[in-house]
Amino acid sequence: MKNDYPAYREKHCRTHNSEHEPGKKIMFIFFLLLISPLLAQDADMELNEEEYFEVPGVNILAFSNWYNGLFSDSKISGIEIIHHGDRTATNGDVRLHATPEQWDAIPTFSERKVDQANARIDTYQEYPDYNFKYMVRAEAKGDGVLLSVHLEEAVPEALVGKAGLNLEFIPSAYWEKTYYMDGNADIFPLYPSSDMQQDNTGYTSPKPMATGQKLVLAPEDPERRVTITSEDAELMLHDGRDKAQNGWFVVRSLIPEGETGKVLEWFISANAIPGWTRRPVIAHSQVGYHPNQQKVAVIELDKNAIPEQSATLQKISEEGEKIDVQTGELSKWGQYTRYNYFHYDFSEVREPGTYVISYGEETTAPFRIGENIYEDAWHPTNDIYFPVQMDHMLINEAYRVWHGASHLDDALQAPVDHEHFDLYAQGPTTDTQYEPGEHIPGLNIGGWYDAGDYDIRTQTQYHVVLNLAHAFEDFNLQRDQTLVDYDAKYVDIHNPDGKPDILQQVEHGTLALIAQHRAVGHAIPGIIVPDISQYTHLGDGLTMTDNLIYDQSMDSLESDGYRSGKFDDRWAFTSKSTPLNYGSIAALAAASRVLKGYNDSLAQESLNTAQKVWEEEQANEPDLFHHGNTTGGTLEDEELKAAVELLIATKDQKYAGRIAAMWPVIDADFASHAGRVTRVLPYMNNSFRQKLRERTRAYQTELDAYYEENPFGVPIGRGGWAGNGQVVEFAMNNYLLHKAFPDLIDREYVFKGLNYIYGTHPDSSISFVSGVGTRSKKVAYGMNRADFSFIAGGVVPGVLILKPDFPENREDWPFLWGENEYVVNVGSSYIYLVNAVNFLLNE
Repeated sequence: MKNDYPAYREKHCRTHNSEHEPGKKIMFIFFLLLISPLLAQDADMELNEEEYFEVPGVNILAFSNWYNGLFSDSKISGIEIIHHGDRTATNGDVRLHATPEQWDAIPTFSERKVDQANARIDTYQEYPDYNFKYMVRAEAKGDGVLLSVHLEEAVPEALVGKAGLNLEFIPSAYWEKTYYMDGNADIFPLYPSSDMQQDNTGYTSPKPMATGQKLVLAPEDPERRVTITSEDAELMLHDGRDKAQNGWFVVRSLIPEGETGKVLEWFISANAIPGWTRRPVIAHSQVGYHPNQQKVAVIELDKNAIPEQSATLQKISEEGEKIDVQTGELSKWGQYTRYNYFHYDFSEVREPGTYVISYGEETTAPFRIGENIYEDAWHPTNDIYFPVQMDHMLINEAYRVWHGASHLDDALQAPVDHEHFDLYAQGPTTDTQYEPGEHIPGLNIGGWYDAGDYDIRTQTQYHVVLNLAHAFEDFNLQRDQTLVDYDAKYVDIHNPDGKPDILQQVEHGTLALIAQHRAVGHAIPGIIVPDISQYTHLGDGLTMTDNLIYDQSMDSLESDGYRSGKFDDRWAFTSKSTPLNYGSIAALAAASRVLKGYNDSLAQESLNTAQKVWEEEQANEPDLFHHGNTTGGTLEDEELKAAVELLIATKDQKYAGRIAAMWPVIDADFASHAGRVTRVLPYMNNSFRQKLRERTRAYQTELDAYYEENPFGVPIGRGGWAGNGQVVEFAMNNYLLHKAFPDLIDREYVFKGLNYIYGTHPDSSISFVSGVGTRSKKVAYGMNRADFSFIAGGVVPGVLILKPDFPENREDWPFLWGENEYVVNVGSSYIYLVNAVNFLLNE
């Protein structure tokens, strides 16, 4: 971007520059201090061009975002409050429970009408199962928003006493704070302990902590003080954590019976601190920088902040002294989302040591410059995270057991024509020799917990095996810190056993994949618990099942030591999918190469299976059963994957011919396939190599476009799941293209992806890899999320950009899975990327 900083400075600082006499300056400042409370009182809520309500320091969104289509309620919808830079309230909407859980009923969206002239937003929705339609109106009034519910027909009888207007407040913003309800004071509880009640259906819910018509939250804290009043409706304050650990504090009013028109109204006012601006963020790598790479920090500023002209790099001596090394002018990038961005380039500094960056009154955490900074940055992911995620094994670390050997009773055949709540589905047949509910033997081996839950999602498993196999092939990763004993089903962290950890993990994933082909003859979508009560389990995976095979002929408490009548076994979803089959054999082919000489029998079986399945799929019409994200990618993408890995494994030119014929697929989605295809260049003809080179030249322009799109130079996603996985894959792809065509693809396109993960990103400068870098994710969505803890080496999804313009990654609330859930495939991609960067900088 063009550096127009001087013009920006002149425009925004003219008043200050015109005051030359010290006395006048003091009087002017004193005058501003005197009138600022009056200005704050006169600041009326406005509906801005981005279609949300705003006064400085407070934003109130009205259905800018919608409930996530994949997993129902993801806490990003309805009326939301962004209060002094933090989103503190969400889900302001009509709901059917006082404290809704994630899979409770949500309405369907019909229409959102924005009336700029009257500063009003009307949103039309319905619960079709009850034929219940309503409209929520948000309208600016004074320093707040009038929120009302409107009905054309009275609330259905079935929803009387159930349908109500809710607004949820995140507990971490109100812990250790107080509230008033109609003048009666109390404290927000650190841990839930409400009185519970049960209705005539057996459903339990927390009783209100307080009721009344005027609620003031955090009166003592000007950053968090919110007032909600209602002239007619009763306000009830509930603690949603009594129903689920991811629950929020909920303010609620029931919709009155038999009324139409405007049936309920609240006035919401959030306190705005006069003159408030968000503190600057100095986004930089928490791990640090190699002397030979570019070093650019990104300064993120509130749109109302007056920027400083420069930033300073300081070196920290052994005595703790901060020594100025470089002061450099900032280069203005411009506005991205709601913030203004500037670059501070200190690439010329190469001397090893510990440094900080100072900008105005902000100073970063210390970081290093050194040649070895990336050598061990992947170790926590290798040493801790992947062992912890291993299914079917007991995981021990010194005095701690992470979890027992779980799901040894895997798995029961899933019922036909069944759609699961977590993106799995079984088609009209089982596509196996097993009847619904019958035990499928041999599936109780290998695999990793997919994420913060306990399913074995095949598409994730083969992604991990591919990445780890490539990492071992390309970088010869011989690190050994973990003992794996399959006979004892025992893993011991920090206990070397003489075997490379990466190969042990490749073996673990391969065992899960090959078990599917052994058991049913093809890859299956995955294995998962049948019931939500199991799925929401927080704790040791061993306690989810009795590890005994379910026998429906037995009583629920009966057992013979091998089988039991307790229905707690996971289901295997087995519908055949050709794309899934291709993805699976791609991983098996890659694994066969690295397991040779380590586990020869598994290596040979994997290659034989991959070749056999390829021939079968090529000879028959594809099975295109598709559901959610569990049945593979597109047919063409997965077939290309398989052809590439089989060509490398066998050198058979029939695979080269198929790859050449799939050039249109490569060309259409070059960013996804280019790096993969560079691996087979030694086996392709000159025509193919030249086409790939010319397409890479055009891809250069696509890379440059990212520097115009955002100040970080990487693809930042805008979906309901944040985009760290996309950023890592982008950087990996650029590494492989750089290796193939170093004159076309600069290595900085690789470094920027890793720098983003390590802290050079919007919203904060935290490292998104737990335990890596000076300041990293310490509160994340792993299996231990209820403890507000982390798993070292886990990589979270990162910054979620809520519409229209709010980047968010909360470090005080682990349950926002779209921002904070560890996923094993991103962990494996990260291991590859760190070693790629280290190789480039030290080759």
